Amino acid sequence: MPSDPVRALQWKLYRAAKQSRSRRFHALYDKVCRRDVLNRAWLEVARNGGGPGVDGVTIEAIETTTGVAGFLEQLQAELVEKRYRPLPVRRVSIPKRTGGQRHLGVPAVRDRVVQAATKMVLEPLYEADFTDVSFGFRPKRNAHQARERIRSGIWQGRRWVVDADIKGFFDNLDHDRLVGMLRQRISDRRVLDLIRSWLGAGVLTGDGLLHPQVGTPQGGVISPLLANVFLHHLDEVWQQQHRRLGELTRYADDLVICCGTRDRAEAAMATLQNLLAELGLELAEAKTRMVNLHNHGEGFDFLGYHFRMAPTKRDPRRRFAACWPSRSAVAAARDRIRELTPPSRIGRPTIVVVEDVNRFLKASRDGVPTSGTATPPSSSPNSTTSFSTGLRGSSPANTARGTGGEGWRTWPSRGRASGSTGWAEPSATRLRMPHGER
Repeated sequence: MPSDPVRALQWKLYRAAKQSRSRRFHALYDKVCRRDVLNRAWLEVARNGGGPGVDGVTIEAIETTTGVAGFLEQLQAELVEKRYRPLPVRRVSIPKRTGGQRHLGVPAVRDRVVQAATKMVLEPLYEADFTDVSFGFRPKRNAHQARERIRSGIWQGRRWVVDADIKGFFDNLDHDRLVGMLRQRISDRRVLDLIRSWLGAGVLTGDGLLHPQVGTPQGGVISPLLANVFLHHLDEVWQQQHRRLGELTRYADDLVICCGTRDRAEAAMATLQNLLAELGLELAEAKTRMVNLHNHGEGFDFLGYHFRMAPTKRDPRRRFAACWPSRSAVAAARDRIRELTPPSRIGRPTIVVVEDVNRFLKASRDGVPTSGTATPPSSSPNSTTSFSTGLRGSSPANTARGTGGEGWRTWPSRGRASGSTGWAEPSATRLRMPHGER
């Protein structure tokens, strides 16, 4: 049992949910209101940083004016007395590398803290149910583990790949269907009303206040958990009824299915379309395709990596499942480093610039995905070289044991004995790619 009170609470909730898959929890709101949970939520929000919401209040302003203690005391009182009302999120649009705009929603700091506290309480309940095919925004799971799962499937002969993308997932998430899925584990109406209030808080844009009836803004602290709860139905049905068609790997709303034959790949794509239709979703036709890795030079991109079969250095007649950062992932990393090291920062202390660059490299190392188009080899891929910009992954052995990633260091993963108390940190291995791809 962890000595930290918040970790101990999460452990108890996880154990209780793991022991009974049909249990619904009715006393959760009081745990969200606990001061130690709110303190931990504040630390998480402050560590992640971010800009202000529609009220213009920043993290720095809370620390220097009202004080963190007073801020949390007032927020706790609002929650306990049922006076808490979330503010609309502030829309921020960022350009996509493939064209168009990606709309993000920035909640107010106070709302981010309450969402983080709610996530701490709810996440253990659903982690007890989630399957091993999903890797996005989950404790002890990351993009590197998803990458190794795909490479392992390709190496085992599953070389017909369904590279799928869900069309506008966050914009088309049905609120009533989501709350119905949450009810499978939650019977506390106060928590469900809290989540509904975030879904219906509205989005403030340059044209005014919008109240979309579907979707959840990307950028909320609790949005990734809600997305995983919504798509858990897809994961579970696939594992129980359709896994013979191929091996599913999902990271948030991005997924691939590695199949053994073309017939199974075609059946997998049709099945996937039907399962998504049951959730009110559909595939993006322009971004969904079927890839035959048996063909020389054919591959696909997933989570900022490019996958294909490449000849070995010693014997070009033999091929292996190769994986290296995609062209856009490398370009994005270079662009970000240029942004962090402009000529205007020459006069600043070197340690400040180095810390900013290291923070970005650490995020890349820990598995923050960057999508993009692959760079074709500029020379023979018979030799390999290491990619040295900080994109590293866990070793295959540690990946197989479920280690690595950020999260509950003392929690057992799905399938391990409930009495297990943790694992060692994963060893970092360099990512290999064909020569000429640096």
